[in-house]
Amino acid sequence: MSNSISHANTPFDGYVTVSEDAPSGMLTLRGDLSSKPFVTALKKSVSTDMPASCQIVHDGQMSVGWMSPDELLILTAYDQVAGLEAGLRKSLGKRHFLVADVSDARVSFTLSGDKVREVIAKLAPVDLAPGHFAPGAFRRTRFGQISAAFWLISETEARVICFRSVAEFMFNQLSTAAHLGGEVDLWS
Repeated sequence: MSNSISHANTPFDGYVTVSEDAPSGMLTLRGDLSSKPFVTALKKSVSTDMPASCQIVHDGQMSVGWMSPDELLILTAYDQVAGLEAGLRKSLGKRHFLVADVSDARVSFTLSGDKVREVIAKLAPVDLAPGHFAPGAFRRTRFGQISAAFWLISETEARVICFRSVAEFMFNQLSTAAHLGGEVDLWS
């Protein structure tokens, strides 16, 4: 893994706070997630439960998000990703899989405030109504023209992940959506 260079922005404080997170370890894992032997082998390296479709699960050290029927996004501490990748390769052995370290290719942002749903709803074509999208739900979608994934950590905190190459654009569009005076008071 190369040394990550963060272009961390000063947090934007609007009616929701937008901040770029410190670099974290991220692995993409592809394989047959419906295969019991595959999942059993995977659990030897991953400390969380397996997420259901369109969900993310967490423990104190790791998060695992469902990206598609054959893909997971595994988040861990930046300095732990190489060991985790080696462990996955060993435990999955000769099974058909692909694991890739995408830590330096991606960046994450945290949105904090009472109206995080509203800020995300301005940019992503996802039904974020409180009864429909709950903490733990995970979506891979677009924010404007940017491919991204996001989830609610709580009712007042969300995380957004995108490619590092468009981090500045993502930060700017999230900040614009969270600008004071731009509230539309959805779900108030």
